[in-house]
Amino acid sequence: MLFLDDDQVRDLLPSPAEAVALMRETLLALADGSASVTPKSQVVHEEGGFANAMPAAWPERGLLGMKWVTVTPSNRERGREMIDGLMVLSAPDGSTRATLAAAELTALRTAAVSGASLALDDRPVTLLGTGVQARSHARVLEALGRGPLTVWGRRQEALDALSAWCAAHTPDLELRTTTDRAAALTGAGVIISALPIGLDGHALAPEEVAADALLLPLDYASVAGAGIARTGTLVADDPVQFEALRPVKLGADYPSPTAATGDLLRDGRPEGLVIAQNLGSGLGDVVLADAAVRAAG
Repeated sequence: MLFLDDDQVRDLLPSPAEAVALMRETLLALADGSASVTPKSQVVHEEGGFANAMPAAWPERGLLGMKWVTVTPSNRERGREMIDGLMVLSAPDGSTRATLAAAELTALRTAAVSGASLALDDRPVTLLGTGVQARSHARVLEALGRGPLTVWGRRQEALDALSAWCAAHTPDLELRTTTDRAAALTGAGVIISALPIGLDGHALAPEEVAADALLLPLDYASVAGAGIARTGTLVADDPVQFEALRPVKLGADYPSPTAATGDLLRDGRPEGLVIAQNLGSGLGDVVLADAAVRAAG
């Protein structure tokens, strides 16, 4: 049985532009029901930590698999990665095709879903946060020619480290950085938030953003809280999963989505503020894992 570690997965994954095209197809499949998915199941193994199982199937493409992902905050104290995971890819007959380390795959999937969602708005992009997702999103935005990218961070040293990384890895992307959040939001048509999940004190107020902005939160309700979500059109990559997770992950007072992100990609976005809560579907992981395994030969 084939096993691919993160270094191998990184080399075998499709290009950022190809991944965006695949995630667009995935979002459309989630919207039209042609794929079989179930909401993430979760267990808690430490305070603030959890593990999710994310199965998915796309019968017409012969795709079947599951991602197991763990979030362990105490690993920070041990100098280890907080997020880890494993992808299991099955053949249509149920046999195991391959297992793959999931870190690189997850980073690309998350950024590529954002990249696919950018078809809804062609205005300047601001990203809040300086972590792994800032780097993976920089790769995608460079591939799509969507610069400049403005990044807000709380610490100048983190912004400097990101600038150095982008200079080496995304040289064709114009990067602007600031510790002034108001300045970062000024003129932004698209706001991607990648702060820690559950972080307090960073929720956006409606007056901080353009009345017709596109919000792409990666951090659940840390930035796109219930207050601002009630003022616009709320969609989700997988509305059924969103509803299952909403009381626990976002709060019982968080509004329900009115459509799938794929519906807007197919039919066009409405006027006014749009919040696309793409919480992450196992289907996207299965699609990218399949591409990596095919590339492995």
